[in-house]
Amino acid sequence: MTTIGDVARLAGVSRSTASNVLSGKKSTSSEIQERVRRAVEELGYTPNAGARALATAQTQVIGLLAQFFEDEFAPAMLQYILGVSNTARELGYDILLVSEPDGARALKRITDSRMVDGVVLLNVADRDDRLEVLRAAEQPGALVGLPADPRHLDVFDLDFAEAGRLMLEHLARLGHRELLLVSQPEHVVERGGAYVWRLADAAAEEAELRDVRLHAIFGSSHQPDVGRDLHAALDAHPGVTGLLVNNEAAAAALPTVLRERGLSSPQDMSVIGRYSDEFARTFSLPFSSIESAPDRLGQMAVRQLVRRIESAAGRTEPHVVRFISPELVDRGSTAAPPTGAR
Repeated sequence: MTTIGDVARLAGVSRSTASNVLSGKKSTSSEIQERVRRAVEELGYTPNAGARALATAQTQVIGLLAQFFEDEFAPAMLQYILGVSNTARELGYDILLVSEPDGARALKRITDSRMVDGVVLLNVADRDDRLEVLRAAEQPGALVGLPADPRHLDVFDLDFAEAGRLMLEHLARLGHRELLLVSQPEHVVERGGAYVWRLADAAAEEAELRDVRLHAIFGSSHQPDVGRDLHAALDAHPGVTGLLVNNEAAAAALPTVLRERGLSSPQDMSVIGRYSDEFARTFSLPFSSIESAPDRLGQMAVRQLVRRIESAAGRTEPHVVRFISPELVDRGSTAAPPTGAR
């Protein structure tokens, strides 16, 4: 295995000089820096993370706490993980993915042992038991998802309440008077998935203001159950002319369900989902949607975290709660309701 000594010999410098160039602890001439960099490149040298941590008090590793719950759609979660990991790599950090069920215990272990320079939390619950551990840690933390109490933490999320209002308003303006909202499974709500009720509550308030009848169901996160849920809801509410879909599994199943019912969109049923453009392409979804922006949220969280890790100003500036405003991506799946349905 290549060592720092090998780099020093090839560059024609002392071991300590080579180490100083790589760590940036002492200034050296540009000519020496270039020799060391060429030696590193030629030898394919990678600094040992443990040694680097001792020398710089940093590991260049970000902890990412995420879980793949049975009642949530795994492909959607992967998009958030990719947003975090891609940005971390771009900024020179590795990712330590931690998916243990006991998130608070895992978080305390990796922060107490200084395995990471900072932490990003996904799957943030309304009252999340990881937050007090993160507030007590020496390392900074950033959340993708808004908890009830965001004090002393940086938070980034889609404005789900505004998304619910926008979805409802769009269909109401087209003349729809009876709609169906399909949310995540009820267990997600019971676990503290506040994004579900933030969107649903705002949509319900907007429906009341606009004299729209809004039915709401919790859909499964798996096939074939979610297909059966959609069929049952449409059977129970035959007057529905539009769907608001805050459930990725339901969105993926919907083309088949509409085809089985002999319906087309938007001629018979208008549809607006809430998912990313990448998700729509992956599952060939033809429905208009609110962009959930998982890649952008991950990027925002990591950039803010790295600012706090690397910048003296970043370590002391006030914590932020930032929302991405919802944007409607029009794929042509909404129109006025069928004649006679108004």
